[in-house]
Amino acid sequence: MKFIIENLSKKYDKKEVLRNISFEFSDSRIYGLLGRNGAGKTTLFNCINRDIRADSGACYIENGGTDGIDGTAGSASRRETTPEDIGYVLSVPTVPEFLTGREFIKFYLDINSQSITNPKSIDEYFDYVRIDKDDRDKLMKDYSHGMKNKMQMLINFISQPDILLLDEPLTSLDVVVAEEMKQLLRTQKEGRVLILSTHILDLALDLCDEIVLLNHGELEAVDKTNLDSHEFKEKIISALTEDENA
Repeated sequence: MKFIIENLSKKYDKKEVLRNISFEFSDSRIYGLLGRNGAGKTTLFNCINRDIRADSGACYIENGGTDGIDGTAGSASRRETTPEDIGYVLSVPTVPEFLTGREFIKFYLDINSQSITNPKSIDEYFDYVRIDKDDRDKLMKDYSHGMKNKMQMLINFISQPDILLLDEPLTSLDVVVAEEMKQLLRTQKEGRVLILSTHILDLALDLCDEIVLLNHGELEAVDKTNLDSHEFKEKIISALTEDENA
């Protein structure tokens, strides 16, 4: 499966935030979307998710064809993305704080019962994201930031969208919770496209399989052949500095 962006543009007044972006993402990878604060990462996500209208362009999912009887590859199928294809984890988690964690997951399972494949018990889901038993029946208004973030992640793990957009969800977490979340994300990438926006280079290098730089409103793949090389980091830092001073 491939996620394809074609000719995506977005302008606010005279400021061109996204400049005719075309890019192709392959499944079973975590992509680090790297850019300085204000580079347009959230705008890109909102256009993909259709929370805001792009000025031009579209997003597609393409599934490769199966091999034919004679060994040749079949034709690929391609369609425009739908809201059901995309999950979105916000940097500031938004959950219904008047519900307990258990009530929230039960409600989510109930309203999505027709689309969730191989549903698990509520406690199995809590175990998966390491929510303590003592916290499962508490109101979410009393949850920590990290716990709310886990709940936001969990509903996307349950629904299994083909594309998961992660808008800096690990930036403000403590070290332990951040490591837990990174491990969970690694288990979720098979057969899906995960795109993690961040302005923290070390986080992108640690977690992501591919690095994509948002620079001057355009996307550029960055070669990760020499992950720890000084030259590699200098190239990215230089690009981000140029963007900031533009």
